[in-house]
Order: sequence, then structure tokens, then C-alpha cells
Amino acid sequence: MTALDAIADWPVPTAAAAVVTPSGIVAEYGDTGRRYALASVTKPLVARAVQVAVEEGVVELDTAAGPPGSTVRHLLAHASGLSMKTAAVQAQPGQRRIYSNYGFGVLAETVQQTSEIEFGTYLREAVFESLAMGSSSLAGGNEAAGFGAQSCVADLAGFAGELLRPKLVSPQLHAEAVTVQFPRLAGVLPGFGVQRPNDWGLGFELRNGKSPHWTGSLNSGSTFGHFGQSGTFLWVDPAADLALVVLTDRDFGDWTYPLWPALSDGVLREFGAH
Repeated sequence: MTALDAIADWPVPTAAAAVVTPSGIVAEYGDTGRRYALASVTKPLVARAVQVAVEEGVVELDTAAGPPGSTVRHLLAHASGLSMKTAAVQAQPGQRRIYSNYGFGVLAETVQQTSEIEFGTYLREAVFESLAMGSSSLAGGNEAAGFGAQSCVADLAGFAGELLRPKLVSPQLHAEAVTVQFPRLAGVLPGFGVQRPNDWGLGFELRNGKSPHWTGSLNSGSTFGHFGQSGTFLWVDPAADLALVVLTDRDFGDWTYPLWPALSDGVLREFGAH
């Protein structure tokens, strides 16, 4: 029995999970090879591909992209001013944290145009193949770069290992990716309301002092990751040197509010000292 066995009592048809340390998976639940729709857990994968593009000189973080005054950095940090689903501009770049699926489509298009490589191919070669994520794919083209990936726990455990001990990007770029971009911006964390501040890194949501939150009360402020509306999440807690991947096939909703933090706390109690 491990903390993950609590998932057996969750009101979900199917679920799978893994606890990951720098040495690999230390506990798992369910069929870790089953593919799930990731929804917004797509974003950290796409963000890592964009960060690889930065390392390769395809783009720079301060390359213009999106509305006038916006850059790759703004788009990764949901600070471009673009609305959730369209090209409508709701704020000047750097003024508000407006969570934007559309902005990730703009990112994908920017990397595609500059690299002259179709973005799905770039993502596959830069991240999926590099990390042996053979069951991972992006469907729907550039427009779905914020939400269209499918993957399995086994693959995402490999990605979590990359986030614990980066190999695809430099230590410096990884550190910047998990540091607050455009500090003190207020914004809405989907499902959790207005947060002041609503801190974000380069494609990763940062826990910092946010409350309420989908991670646990025992998660450190340095925790980063993402959750998806399809009932999925991945967090990495550098203070505990630990990551947790959970995929389900029931959409995010009221059922998640008590269960996700409780599971995270259970995992940290059991594995956090390892």
C-alpha cells in the first residue's frame, strides 16, 4: 500500500499515477501505459519545446510574438494580453495575467515559422523522442498547442524526471522557466478564481503562496507544474526533490478540490524525505 492507493476511492472511471524521484518511478497506480487526453498539461510539454528552440537559437525569449509589444516570454507567461480562445487583446502586454490557450497556438506558429519545421514535428523531436516518450503526441495542429496532447503516465514520468534534473535545456534556462515572470501580476487561475499575485514562469504555473490551490498544503512554494481540465495534473516540488503525475478520464470539477491536495500531501508525507 502507498499513498497512491487512495486513488482507488476516487469517483473516476479510470486513473493512473506515478511518484517520481531523480532516480525514476518509486510508486505507481493503474495502467501507466494507458493514453489520456492531457488538456492543459500539454502546456509544459510545449513550453519545454519552445525552451529548446531558445537554446537552439531558433527564437529568443524576447523575440516579438503575439500582439504589439508582446514577446515569446509574454506568451509563455500568459502575460501577452491575448484572450483565452481568440486573438482579442484584453490588456497591454505585461499588465495582467490572462490565461490564454490561444497564446500557446501563437507560440507554436512562431517556432514553426522561424524554424521552418512543423511544430508538432519540432515538439516530437525536441521533447518526445529525446525523452523516449513514445506514446505522446499532439493532435489538432498549432491551434491545439495549449491543450491537444495525449500521453500516458509512463511518458510523463520521464518528462517529470527531466524537470527534476534538466538535460534538454541549460540549468540557467530551466531556473528562469520556474522563476516568476512579470512579478506581481494579478489574474485568474482557472477553477480557483482571482489570485493576487497569479505567479507564472515560462509555461509552468508556480505555486508560491497561492491559496486555494490544486497542490497540497505540504507542497513547498517552489512547486511548479500544471493541471488540465480533463482531470490531469503534474507537479514538481524541488524542495522535496519529488514529482507526482496523475491522469484521469473525468473532467476537473468539484470532486477534485479535496482529493488532489489530499493525495499530494499523502505522497509528500510518504516519499518527500527520500
